[in-house]
Amino acid sequence: MKVLGIETSCDETGIAIYDSEQGLLAHTLHSQVKLHAEYGGVVPELASRDHIRYLLPLMEKALVEAGINKIDLDGVAYTAGPGLIGALMVGASTARSLAMALNVPAIGVHHMEGHLLAPMLEEPAPGFPFIALLVSGGHTLLAEVQAVGQYKILGESLDDAAGEAFDKTAKLLDLGYPGGPVLAKLAEQGKQGAYEFPRPMTDRPGLDFSFSGLKTFTLNTYQKAVKSSPGDQSLKADIARAFEDAVVDTLRIKCQRAVKQTGIKTLVIAGGVGANLRLRASLKTMMEKQGGELFYPRIEFCTDNGAMIAYVGCLRLMAGQYEPMVINARARWPMEELETI
Repeated sequence: MKVLGIETSCDETGIAIYDSEQGLLAHTLHSQVKLHAEYGGVVPELASRDHIRYLLPLMEKALVEAGINKIDLDGVAYTAGPGLIGALMVGASTARSLAMALNVPAIGVHHMEGHLLAPMLEEPAPGFPFIALLVSGGHTLLAEVQAVGQYKILGESLDDAAGEAFDKTAKLLDLGYPGGPVLAKLAEQGKQGAYEFPRPMTDRPGLDFSFSGLKTFTLNTYQKAVKSSPGDQSLKADIARAFEDAVVDTLRIKCQRAVKQTGIKTLVIAGGVGANLRLRASLKTMMEKQGGELFYPRIEFCTDNGAMIAYVGCLRLMAGQYEPMVINARARWPMEELETI
């Protein structure tokens, strides 16, 4: 089965074609970073318009790369939520129209399920069951995964997601947009231990996260440091390193608790923050000590992409799941509502 996947949940337009027999045939992506940079964040209306501008050209490019025609498609998958409703509607309406024109089934895919299963696109792929750490700009959660669609949420962020905290902290330090990757790069120049930051919610039981207070702690530390050492060029790098170390340690501690709590020795990390090399190294070391293994997607599939949507869509369409002729988009969508395959 050949499935076209469309991802338009936020500020990246992703198109991919996945074949159940041959694997990933093609994937194309357009990022809106430059478009939103002058505003310091994503502008929903501009994001929706940019998806309209690039979606069809990217689709044609993917078909050419895959060496197939539209009529060769057996199904269409699209991100139905969660995300920006206007952006979601662009992808949903395009996918539904294409499926109707080709007389093939269409299915809406949960954005976070796409991230969660993105490591399945790699070789070797993780086997079930596994613990998944999903860390992105909008979500931070730990889930126990027994099968496709069978997810038990073990813990999630009570306020800012990890990626959101990275971006907001970078903005407080005036590092530009997008802030997360810039902060992580600056942290490479920072001195470890120059500042001691708290590891939020690790001094109490449970697997929930909270990064809002860490953001405030960073700002207060930076303001005090500037007053005591004006002109010190290493301040931002040292503070960026302290912030990153605090987030990485917090995520590692929670993952270790989840592994011990469930007895599952396979850990998957996905989402934009999953591209952070310090986080990957920390979790890899932790899992080796636990006698387990860490899996993650290639860097390009950590951020939003069409490949993960095409893959999940293919799995669900092959299982006989599809939608009636309606345009379905949901700004909010609990993962527990997903059907098990």
